Formats: sequence, structure tokens, C-alpha cells
Amino acid sequence: MDGYFGSYVLVAALLALGVAIVAGALLANRLLRPTRPTPEKLTTYECGVDPVGEGWAQSQVRYYVFTYLYVVFAVDAVFLFPWATVFDAPGYGVTTLVEMFVFLGFIALGILYAWRKRVLSWT
Repeated sequence: MDGYFGSYVLVAALLALGVAIVAGALLANRLLRPTRPTPEKLTTYECGVDPVGEGWAQSQVRYYVFTYLYVVFAVDAVFLFPWATVFDAPGYGVTTLVEMFVFLGFIALGILYAWRKRVLSWT
């Protein structure tokens, strides 16, 4: 398996092996499990509460906004760790410090915008 395409053949073989192992485990689970369906087992279950009413419910948009804000700030936090390692390197101190303050300024503007639009208020 030498050459340029040899590496791709190896990756494809390992991928096929992984898929075969997962498919085999799922198949073994389906063949070995007990099957005794009862009406209680077939009922929709959520958080230990018996279902009441319709299956459709309205959700507030603010939940999704909170989720998006969390994801944005979690991704921003990921950028702080490489900055902390480069900041200590000789010759990069002032440059990386200025770049990080610009980055944090954009984040602060985003928080300020969300706050002024009253996105962050829960009520």
C-alpha cells in the first residue's frame, strides 16, 4: 500500500471496519433483546409524567436566542486558550494583547446589542 492512494485505501478500510463493528453491535442487540410490547411501553414518555393533551406545544423564541448566545460565547471562549499560550511567547505580547482586546470589544458590542434589544431579559 505504498504511494499516494495507499493512505486513502487504509483510511477507507478502517472506516469500513468501524461501520461493520457498529452495525454488528446494533444487529446483535436487536437479535438478543427481549420483545414484550405492552400498552404502557408503547405510550409516549417524557420526564416521568404521563402525557396529557395534544402533542404539539408552542415554544418561546427566547429559548433559541439564549441557546445561540451560549454557543457564540462558548466558541469565543475556545479562542481564548490559544491566545493565552501565544501571549507568553517572546515577540507576540503586545500584538496579541491588542488583538484580544479588539476581539473582546466585538464580543462586548454583541452583548450590549442583545441587552439593548432586551433579548437577555427572561420575563
